[in-house]
Amino acid sequence: MLGALARTLFGSANDRVVKRLRKRVEAINALEPAIAALSDEELRGKTAEFRGRLAEGATLDDLLEEAFATVRETARRTLGLRPFDVQLMGGIVLHEGMISEMKTGEGKTLVATLPVYLNALEGKGVHVVTVNDYLARRDAAWMSKVYNFLGLSVGTILNGIYDDDRRAAYAADITYGTNNEFGFDYLRDNMKFRLEDMVQRDFNYAIVDEVDSILVDEARTPLIISGPAEDSSELYKAMNVLLPRLTPEDYEKDEKQRSVTLTEEGTEKMEQILREVGMLTQGNLYDTHNVSLVHHMNQALRAHQLFQRDVDYIVKNDKVVIIDEFTGRMMEGRRYSEGLHQALEAKEGVTIQQENQTLASITFQNYFRLYPKLAGMTGTAMTEAAEFGEIYGLEVVEMPTNVPMARKDHDDEVYRSQREKFDAIIDLIEEAQKRRQPVLVGTVSIEKSEMLSEALKQRKMPHEVLNARYHEQEAFIISQAGRPGAVTIATNMAGRGTDIQLGGNLDMALAARLEGVQDEAEIARITAEVTAEIEEGRRIVKEAGGLYVVGTERHESRRIDNQLRGRSGRQGDPGASKFFLALDDDLMRIFGSERMEGMLQKLGLKEGEAIVHPWINKALEKAQQKVEARNFDIRKQLLKYDDVMNDQRKVIYEQRKEIMRATEVQHTIADMRHEVIDELIEACIPPNAYAEQWDTEKLHQEVARLFNLDLPIAEWAKEEGIADQEIKERLISAVDRKMAEKVANYGPDIMRMAEKSLLLQILDQCWKDHLLHLDHLRQGVSLRAYAQKDPLNEYKREAFLMFDALLTRMRETVISVLAHVELRVQRPEDMEPKPQEMHETRHDPAFDEVVDEQGYGTTDADGAVIPRAARSIAVEVDPNDPSTWGKVQRNALCPCGSGKKFKHCHGKIG
Repeated sequence: MLGALARTLFGSANDRVVKRLRKRVEAINALEPAIAALSDEELRGKTAEFRGRLAEGATLDDLLEEAFATVRETARRTLGLRPFDVQLMGGIVLHEGMISEMKTGEGKTLVATLPVYLNALEGKGVHVVTVNDYLARRDAAWMSKVYNFLGLSVGTILNGIYDDDRRAAYAADITYGTNNEFGFDYLRDNMKFRLEDMVQRDFNYAIVDEVDSILVDEARTPLIISGPAEDSSELYKAMNVLLPRLTPEDYEKDEKQRSVTLTEEGTEKMEQILREVGMLTQGNLYDTHNVSLVHHMNQALRAHQLFQRDVDYIVKNDKVVIIDEFTGRMMEGRRYSEGLHQALEAKEGVTIQQENQTLASITFQNYFRLYPKLAGMTGTAMTEAAEFGEIYGLEVVEMPTNVPMARKDHDDEVYRSQREKFDAIIDLIEEAQKRRQPVLVGTVSIEKSEMLSEALKQRKMPHEVLNARYHEQEAFIISQAGRPGAVTIATNMAGRGTDIQLGGNLDMALAARLEGVQDEAEIARITAEVTAEIEEGRRIVKEAGGLYVVGTERHESRRIDNQLRGRSGRQGDPGASKFFLALDDDLMRIFGSERMEGMLQKLGLKEGEAIVHPWINKALEKAQQKVEARNFDIRKQLLKYDDVMNDQRKVIYEQRKEIMRATEVQHTIADMRHEVIDELIEACIPPNAYAEQWDTEKLHQEVARLFNLDLPIAEWAKEEGIADQEIKERLISAVDRKMAEKVANYGPDIMRMAEKSLLLQILDQCWKDHLLHLDHLRQGVSLRAYAQKDPLNEYKREAFLMFDALLTRMRETVISVLAHVELRVQRPEDMEPKPQEMHETRHDPAFDEVVDEQGYGTTDADGAVIPRAARSIAVEVDPNDPSTWGKVQRNALCPCGSGKKFKHCHGKIG
């Protein structure tokens, strides 16, 4: 009550920001006459002037008004577009590192040029992040006219381009690319072996287009680069053949949690089937030696019961290609992990690709938080404002529209069945076509779009279909969706990036009609003819009521629905929208009221009748909020665990860069040798121990293993008055002498190169193994909750101990390999480590829950699958029971939780 009163008197926080922005826009407008009077050369000269002022100590904020006025005039001269005042306001919001929510059709692509130009003046690089290659290519080509006029260079990062082209694109003042390409380039860079091979430079400033799609929807799935693991394709094929013998009574499916598990009867039945075919020879299904069967069986069960062809994936060119649930696009090259993709390949009868092991991984949250300054723009961000603030520290500012909104949003219509719903949609499309009103129909899957297309064909109604199958023609199809009487079916409208203009898009129509035409007179005639057609079409469509947007069901995210609605009513155009629902729609069935159908029947709802009421809209909105909250929890949980790995990732990547920057690493290697010797002496000759308590036999064995030296340590220990310090000095002297001999034999240059190359390779191998161990720990740590322990705290504690063990293992491996290695003299370029085979993967952590409950799914060193429950017990450490600690490194933290090193706590001797 008081809050509403305060907003009435003082305006909302958003109103106050908009009011502040208007003052800066007035200052920019005041400069317009003077800037407009400049010649082209004088306008170009502004860039050098601004850079000079920055060098003299001016800040970007000091230059904002003049720089924005310069870009506005340049856009007018090069593109024929003059940014509106609201676009200038959106540009200021982006410069200040916030999210600008601007309705569809308000010109976000042009808005970005203002802060991009201003921030590119520093020469540190600006990244513009889009959702697909088409938009990256289009926006870079379109807006480069402004940047190039002002003397700035523009690069584009696209899928499939080579490293030299990537390096050149990142070196440009402004770089356009997709979120996936930027993220994978970061991971690939940190797997290179020379600084000059890296393509990215230091992060500076990024503007994320469709920021809600990239930083919220896609943030559930981290980027993973993986390499091949062992082949087990025959087992997937075998399970795929056996699985259809199960009936729905044999398993329990929970669509809300995206999980499916065998019932007790189902387990018994599956054991019987496996015994019949000779795959289960001893024991029952959940015995340790049979858990590999359980893993493959469950992946096959998930593939058959939770994933639908043409909804979650499509089959193309002998491959299973994932469909992005938010944009409806194919995700070429992306694969589900933990064998799920192989199970889908077996299900569809395509070639089964090899399984993969993680080599490098990062979440979008942690990738984009690497930028010192981040901003974003979209048409729908206010519903996720809390998440943007909590995760990224980004404030959302809602921009007013340039022209008041004229679209009519009708209440939803709810039908009892899919058939009735589709009949009502087709009737509405038929009515709209009669008055020549264009219709855009939004579906949530390829299957639904093709079902509707088939129904329209039966009624002989011309239409266009836009889904992942027709990805290449999407820009042209969308651009012409506003023509009189046009019917366009689109799988999803998130991030399409092409405006639907009433009457049709002139540029696209001209490009199609003028293809191959050379004669100038003919070009002029066709241009005049097409322009007249578009103008007449715009008049007809406006009289018919503008673009009619039809939703065939509600998406689980309100933003996706709003994006679909937002295609209509751009820049004050007339328009309308309506959603049609059925009681067996996924959202209604999973999250709606189960009693609704019975209630509607009691109310006497007849065949073909719909229920329409604002209360229905509110109930659906609450269901959508539930799903959004659950997805936010998944992303937050993913981030909490990834933050632990992120701290370790930063240390490893920084260490790699330091090694690559160094001309030689002999001092680092020497320090490692001395540290290993210190640890050996502490373990075998404890402080304050008598000579007879020394373990000289173990010390002799370890020195032979690690340093390839046969030293008379037992004889040294018998010498009168000798102490641990003297033995240590003799060890150091002997080891250093051996390494000096190697340098003399092979030459300093060869040895230095070998040291650097081996250090990087061993660091990468240890990091790869560490990632695998963290994966195993992450999957099993949830079981700690049964022991009244917080899984996240357990994960943090054990991840720290594992990281400490990684560093110890790396030191020992490096000095051991260098001590034993015999080098062949070869060309320096042949000593460079060869890049390994890699795959890019997007992995949805939501699917981990399914496996976690079963107690299986991870392989040991021999490739045998070990039960998650058993693995959890193996790493379970009770701080109060030393018998559970196992072998603890001397320099590791003491498992008792004291915070001291083990050698100074429970490992102290005497």
